[in-house]
Amino acid sequence: MLRDVQKPTAAPIGVVLAKTAKTVGRAFDQALATEGGSQPVWQILITLKTRRVANQRELAAAVGIQGATLTHHLNAMESTGLITRRRDPDNRRIHVVELTDEGEIVFHRLAKAAIAHDKRLRAGFSAEEITTLAGLLSRLAANVTGGGIDQENSDWTHPNGDTGQD
Repeated sequence: MLRDVQKPTAAPIGVVLAKTAKTVGRAFDQALATEGGSQPVWQILITLKTRRVANQRELAAAVGIQGATLTHHLNAMESTGLITRRRDPDNRRIHVVELTDEGEIVFHRLAKAAIAHDKRLRAGFSAEEITTLAGLLSRLAANVTGGGIDQENSDWTHPNGDTGQD
């Protein structure tokens, strides 16, 4: 039997966050595409530029994509001259990935697009608001990964009065 369910007074935060993430992600995709890049290419380039990764497996973990997907992107990046891959002389099973001169140029071009996109996102927010937002987003992530609030013992109540507990 269905209870009388009150209509929410506000959209669930997860829906708002998902829609916002999609909108912001699309805008970032467009900013990178305008400069001839994509988010996967940017993530690989920035990881190679800013972190010490010894091989493709470490690169995949740092970028957060599966090995086969990474290989697909690396193949394309190698064919366009952005990276080189060579076997590690001490362990022939390991591929070492490095930026080429062209990769450096593309990195800097995409970095400008990423910085401009970030400035656009920050428009109208104070530094304090950005810090607060980052903290809130981290808390949301912690909530869904188990590092957040104890849902069963929470006193959280949805704006429609539902506690989420039956």
